[in-house]
Amino acid sequence: MRQLARQYSLMVLCGLVLTGIAGMAKADADRSLPHFTGLVEENSPAVVNISSTQTRERGSGPGGLGDLPEDHPFREFFERFQGDPGEGMPGPFDAESLGSGFIVSSDGDIITNYHVVQNADEVVVKLSDRRQFTAEVVGYDEQSDLALLNIDAEDLPTVRIGSSADLSVGEWVLAIGSPFGFEHSVTAGIVSAKQRSLPQDNYVPFIQTDVAINPGNSGGPLFNLDGEVVGINSHIYSRSGGFMGLSFAIPIELAMDVVDQLRTDGRVARGWLGVLIQDVDRDLAESFGMDRPHGALVAQVTPDSPAEAGGLEAGDVIVRFEGREIGTSSDLPPMVGRMRADTEVTVEVIRDGERREISVTLGELPDEMEQREQPEAPEPEEPEAEEQFFGMELRDLSEDEREERGIRQGGVLVEGVSAGPAQAAGIRGGDVITMLDQQRVDSMETFREIADGLEGERVVPVLLLRNGSPRFLPLRLPESE
Repeated sequence: MRQLARQYSLMVLCGLVLTGIAGMAKADADRSLPHFTGLVEENSPAVVNISSTQTRERGSGPGGLGDLPEDHPFREFFERFQGDPGEGMPGPFDAESLGSGFIVSSDGDIITNYHVVQNADEVVVKLSDRRQFTAEVVGYDEQSDLALLNIDAEDLPTVRIGSSADLSVGEWVLAIGSPFGFEHSVTAGIVSAKQRSLPQDNYVPFIQTDVAINPGNSGGPLFNLDGEVVGINSHIYSRSGGFMGLSFAIPIELAMDVVDQLRTDGRVARGWLGVLIQDVDRDLAESFGMDRPHGALVAQVTPDSPAEAGGLEAGDVIVRFEGREIGTSSDLPPMVGRMRADTEVTVEVIRDGERREISVTLGELPDEMEQREQPEAPEPEEPEAEEQFFGMELRDLSEDEREERGIRQGGVLVEGVSAGPAQAAGIRGGDVITMLDQQRVDSMETFREIADGLEGERVVPVLLLRNGSPRFLPLRLPESE
C-alpha cells in the first residue's frame, strides 16, 4: 500500500513538473512573439478609409477589367471594385473605388495610392470616429502611384514616419487598412525581400512582404514594431486576384520625397540619365570580360540625353552610381529618379574590360517620352544578296527599311536563322544587328570584317534591335577549325 502511495505521489510530482515546463515554454513563446495590440490602438485613429467615384462610359475608363486578362498577376487592387458593365447597357455609369490612407499632418494631409483616386469626380475620406469629409486631391504622381489628399479638419491624429532603409529581411511588419471595405482590419507578417522591381514600376524599389493584403488595403500604411510607417501597401502578385503571400509596399522615404515635392511644387521632378538598360547574365558577363554577373548593361543611349553628353556608350556596364553598387539593372532607375535635375553624378562603368569613371549632369525625366512616329510602309525593294554567318542569313538594310524601323544608320538584317550559334543565342529572323563584339556594324562589309577576325571558342556580345527595342545577346563562337 505504501508503495502504491509513493508511486502515486511520484506521478503527481512528474505531472506538476511537466505542467511547469509547459507553462514556462508557453511564457517563453509569448515573450518571443510580438504583441500588436498597443501598436494598433495607437495608430488606428490615423488610418482612414477612402472611397472615390468616377463617371464612366460603359466598358471604358482606365483600369477597366477589359484592359488585362483575368490571370494577369499585376492587376491593380481597385480595378476589381470598378467592374465592367454588362453588355447591352449603354450610357455612363458611376464606378466606385475603395482604398485606404493615413494622416501625416494634423491639419488634414493624407497619403494614399494614386490608383485609388485616379480620375475621381469625388473623393470621400472616412475617419475612425465615423466622421466623413470630401477630400481635395492636392497632387499625384503616376510614376510612383502616390497621391496627396487634404481634408478640412484640425487636430487630427497622425502616424509617425520611420525608415524602410532600417528594415531587415525577416523583420515583423503590420498593415492596417480596409480590405473589401472591412474598415481597420489588421494583418501581420514579415519582410520577405527589399529593393524589388515590378513591371512598369521602374522608379520604385518595393518592399516585399507576406502580410495579407487584399483589394481595399491599397494606400494603407505598413508599420514596423516601433509603430512607425515604413511603407505604403500598393500591389499584390496574384493569379487568382486574391492574396497569395506576395505583397508589395512603396518605401516611406520615396513617398515622403514625393509628398514634399507635391506640397511645394505641385509636381514631381526626377533625374534623367537617358539610357535603356538590361540585366547582365552569366554569358553576357563572360562576353564583356567580367568575373561575375552584375551591373546595368547599356543597350542604347538616348539621343540628346545627359548620358550622350557625358560620354556613355552602348555596351558600357554601369556598376556604380554615385558610389553605390549596382547589383542588377533594376537598382539603377530608382537611384537616378531620386536625384534632382542638373545634379552632377559619377557613373562607374566597365568598358573594354576596364573600369572607368564618367561624370554626367542629370536632366529632368520628361513627363511623356516622345513616341516614335511609324511611317507608312514603303513599297518593297529588291532585297540585297544574303550571306551566311553563325547560322544566320544576313543582308544589308535598304533605306526604306531603315526608315520603317527608325534606324538612323548601320545594322544588318537577319533574314533567317538555322541550327547553330545564332539560334542558341536567341537571335531571330527580323532582328537587326548593330554591334558585334563591341564594334559597330555599319553594313555587311563591316560585319564580315569583324566576324572574320573572331577566333577561338568564346562568347561575344551582339547588340540587336527587335521590334524597335535594343538588346544584347551572348553569341558563343564555335571552336576554330
